[in-house]
Amino acid sequence: MKADNMRESQANVKLRQQGLGSNDEVDFDTTWAILASSLREIHTKNASQLSFEALYRNAYKLVLKKLGEQLYFRVKDFEEAWLTAEVLPRVLADLSTALLVDNAGTSSLTTANERRAAGEKMLVALKKAWEDHNLCMNMTSDILMYMQERVYCTDNRKPSVFAAAMAQFRDHVLRAPLPSAPDTKIIRVLLSVMLDQIRMEREGDIIDKTLIRSCAYMLEGLYESEEDEENLKLYLTEFEPAFLSATREFYRAEGTSLIQEADAGTFCRHAMKRADEEQDRCRSTLSALTSPKVKLVVDDELIKNNIAIVINMPNGVKYMLDNDRLGELRLVFELISRVDPKKEELRKAVQKIIVELGTEINRSAANPSHDLTLNTTRPEGDKPEGEGRPPADKSLNLQTTAAIKWVDDILELKGKYDKVLNDAFAADQSLQTAFARSFTDFINEFERSSEYLSLFFDENLKKGIKGKTENEVDILLDKGITLLRYIQDKDMFERYYKKHLSKRLLMKRSVSMDAERQMISKMKMEVGNTFTQRIESMFKDMAISEDLSAQYKRHVSQLGDPDPKRADIEVNVLTSTMWPLDTMGPSYRDNETSRPLCIFPSQIERIKLGFEKYYLDKHSGRRLTWQANMGTADLRAYFPEMKGNKKTRELNVSTYAMVILLLFNDLAPGASYTCEEIQDKTNIPTNELMRNLQSLAVAQKGRVLTKEPMSKDVKLSDRFFFNEHFYSQFQKVKIGVVTSGNRVEEHSERKDTEKKIDDARVGTIEAALVRIMKQRKELSHQNLVTEAIQQLLSRFRPDPIMIKARIESLIDRDYLARIEDREPPAYRYLA
Repeated sequence: MKADNMRESQANVKLRQQGLGSNDEVDFDTTWAILASSLREIHTKNASQLSFEALYRNAYKLVLKKLGEQLYFRVKDFEEAWLTAEVLPRVLADLSTALLVDNAGTSSLTTANERRAAGEKMLVALKKAWEDHNLCMNMTSDILMYMQERVYCTDNRKPSVFAAAMAQFRDHVLRAPLPSAPDTKIIRVLLSVMLDQIRMEREGDIIDKTLIRSCAYMLEGLYESEEDEENLKLYLTEFEPAFLSATREFYRAEGTSLIQEADAGTFCRHAMKRADEEQDRCRSTLSALTSPKVKLVVDDELIKNNIAIVINMPNGVKYMLDNDRLGELRLVFELISRVDPKKEELRKAVQKIIVELGTEINRSAANPSHDLTLNTTRPEGDKPEGEGRPPADKSLNLQTTAAIKWVDDILELKGKYDKVLNDAFAADQSLQTAFARSFTDFINEFERSSEYLSLFFDENLKKGIKGKTENEVDILLDKGITLLRYIQDKDMFERYYKKHLSKRLLMKRSVSMDAERQMISKMKMEVGNTFTQRIESMFKDMAISEDLSAQYKRHVSQLGDPDPKRADIEVNVLTSTMWPLDTMGPSYRDNETSRPLCIFPSQIERIKLGFEKYYLDKHSGRRLTWQANMGTADLRAYFPEMKGNKKTRELNVSTYAMVILLLFNDLAPGASYTCEEIQDKTNIPTNELMRNLQSLAVAQKGRVLTKEPMSKDVKLSDRFFFNEHFYSQFQKVKIGVVTSGNRVEEHSERKDTEKKIDDARVGTIEAALVRIMKQRKELSHQNLVTEAIQQLLSRFRPDPIMIKARIESLIDRDYLARIEDREPPAYRYLA
């Protein structure tokens, strides 16, 4: 036990202080003889017959007669003699140099059992000697209490008899040399035995922990000086440095061995087990003082020196991630957290893995295989080839499917790593940032990321998505929104999203307006109001157009039009600056860009002109441009040879298809038009015409026209007849247009989009530069470029070369001026 505990455990002896006259004579030698005899009895455990009150009185008399100094040194001499003559020989009897063990565990004793037995015998001897000495000195201190506490020791600043006796035990027992090896002291053997016992326990043997604990307590109760300074405990000056050194050597060797022999998971489990064992050893066997120090040693030697190797092993972090070994990943995280708050090696490894997986997803999307399928089906009219829609360009269908799969794959990858982050990496902020940076890197390396993400939203916001519940679609959209934050060129995404949204809104393909508005709200929360302002204006136009159509319908009814076959019209009036009209126009061939607008049938033209007059009367100064390629029409068609009694069907077709079909009202039965004749009469662009004719004459379930010769492709010389034998079991038949849905852009279209984006960025960059200079008045070139980049990052990744070019343009147009003779170069704003 500790010395303090031993003192407290000794029953306090109540001694009455006796008076002593100044003329009372005290013979020191006689009194000392009585005290010395009593001390001997205490040390030989024969103190039961002693009168402690009488002994206290004798000591009191000596001190009172100014003989305290002689008494103090006589007691010290007695204890020294006792330790040397009685205690030391008993300790030496159970001790030999064979107990000396080096850090590698080498000893002259051949087996661990021999070492353990011999070591325990020596520890028992020291433990008994220490506890006996401690007990005896507690009793002695009670006898000499007056001398210690009130007079001599206090007045002369001498250590107490107890403290002095502890120092004597240190010097005359622990630091006594071995007779057979004068250069070796007992304490060295003690430390060697304690360390050997601890090593044996580390290697799996069972040891007597209480013995080690007792000796550790003994060393904690002894000090290098007689002043009992806490930082000079023998435990801290003698044992702990040796223990930490041995621990360092042990775990350095064990770490090297484990790296060579064990896999990463085994290493992590063993390292964590070792770390816990060492903390438990400090709590139960050694001292809490050592706990933080041994933690540093284990962390340095076993973990810090090896964790990078473990992470990058073939069965390391990549293997764990590939095989969902979250438990082992949690261990890796806990281990590296002990030695590196930034988790640098783990961060780099996981980032590399994510980027590699993402790059593979990009590669697969760029080169889609022919076995790709989507987990969604579309309504009739948007079906794949052979299911009611005409044969389309398979490569385009394949690429569009690959685009949706690209997003699905990234969402799956992100879902996996979100689970890893939360379940294995404790949602660590630095790793979360690293994950986000990795996704940002590979997503923006893929040049079609903005387009593909927009197609993904389009796919899930269309009507007729089967196989997914509304809640599942909502979850998918939420996940897709999280990918939007990784897209750096948000202006590119906005362009594609507006293009796809415009088709959903105008073709009435949105699952619901509420879903569309909810999607915009989610985008606003993710990327801010600026991004969604123009998109929200599109919804505003749709709402205004709905009211306008209703007003026009009332206006027509009030006019009392006598034509019973008059067609109803619903018009969406679109603000040209808010809608992507450049992407919504019809598809022209290179030699057709100057082709006049579509020629509508007379009955439709009359209605169109009527609406124009009504609208322009209300809104003077505006101009309407009709986008025939973006509309739809509902026709009631009569098929005289259709089987069954009911020979009419309601057809939902594109506006171009309506224009084509109405031409056949003027033909005699059995007559036909060539493709070229239809184009002459309608002025429909060639690409649009052929797609619509394919939809009307080639699709197996939508052949309201027949074609000669019958083939997949349409040529200008092909003839088209009205199919009087057309049949459909459905009263309402929707005839979709080949590739009329949103699809991946072809290479030429992509280049055109990039050019338009660059043109739009010119104005954005110049506006940012002017804003900055208007506020700053003067600014260096580098600072201007840096501030411009910071302002533009929310929209796109600005190219410094483009910024420099816009600065030059602003200088040429007298918005900015160079400041002469200024280094580094700087500019001045010109009001």
